Amino acid sequence: QVQLVESGGGLAQPGGSLRLSCAASGFTFNAYAMSWARQAPGKGLEWVSGITSDESDTYYADSVKSRFTISRDNAKNTLYLQMNNLKPEDTALYYCLRGWGATGNYWGQGTQVTVSS
Repeated sequence: QVQLVESGGGLAQPGGSLRLSCAASGFTFNAYAMSWARQAPGKGLEWVSGITSDESDTYYADSVKSRFTISRDNAKNTLYLQMNNLKPEDTALYYCLRGWGATGNYWGQGTQVTVSS
């Protein structure tokens, strides 16, 4: 079965960095686009970033552009999100999704990112 397991979240100070990872299994990872989405308390789901199966194209929400970098290692079936210059408004539960966008059928359990001094 499809499994997506996120890790790497935690507490960071404003201006700090975190790197999220998503270990994928149960499907042909290199055949699918992958995405990160987040949900802050009391807010809706936001598509943060996406990457095509061959890494030829990426998407970033305006709110994270130039600060976050999505990447993938198809040999390791792993998706990454490097988050730099973190802001308090980046505080959210971050999800890994199979597919392009925030409407995929397969999600991980999420990893919490908290940005606070």
